[in-house]
Amino acid sequence: MHKLALEHIAHSYGDKETLDDLSFSFERGKTTCLLGPSGCGKTTVLRLIAGLEEPSDGVVKIGGTIVSRKKEIIVPPHKRKIGFIFQDLALWPHFNVYENIAFGPKEKKQKNIKSKVAGLLDLFGIGDKISKYPHELSGGQKQMVALARSLAMQPEILLMDEPLANIDAHLKESILQHLKTVQRERRFTLLYVTHDHREAMKIADYIIVMEKGKIAVAGTKAEIRNSSTEFVKSFLNI
Repeated sequence: MHKLALEHIAHSYGDKETLDDLSFSFERGKTTCLLGPSGCGKTTVLRLIAGLEEPSDGVVKIGGTIVSRKKEIIVPPHKRKIGFIFQDLALWPHFNVYENIAFGPKEKKQKNIKSKVAGLLDLFGIGDKISKYPHELSGGQKQMVALARSLAMQPEILLMDEPLANIDAHLKESILQHLKTVQRERRFTLLYVTHDHREAMKIADYIIVMEKGKIAVAGTKAEIRNSSTEFVKSFLNI
């Protein structure tokens, strides 16, 4: 069964159409990249999946259950078992690293929070930063904290919206490798949004290239590279 599926999704902001009859599904435990230029609808897709927006038409399904449909959110965001990492990471500035990661589990009244946080700190190699505040961390360290915070909630689906846009190339490579390893170990479904085809090629099992609210082409990395679609060839500089 596909963990996540969009069926005939349309979405508009006022008179501006952002998505047009969009349908695709995401395989459980795999990494899919939504790739395309700014304004093509990538972030809107994430917001619909998370339940932060309602579709103008169509349905969103998680595990075969309809969670949103035309102009209606059926399952609210906090009940979807979804983690969402925004481009600005949105760490709590007045919380230290431990408090940022532990916040969600405490709200959910999970057990063994200290040991879970410690395990995540070790996993991401930031155990020595446990008492640091966000302003005391490097960009890469903040990214690791944001990842740890999301995984602390044990999401079945993790959504990432241009998370490495402001990270330098060398550090970006390291974080991508780390993320790929953790995703494979924990087997959550990862949907990763980027405008950088190099990021997509490094991390994705499957790539969906978007153009003006529609799917230009979708497939494996090899299929994307070999696409004959003019837009895709131009966007990837093939």
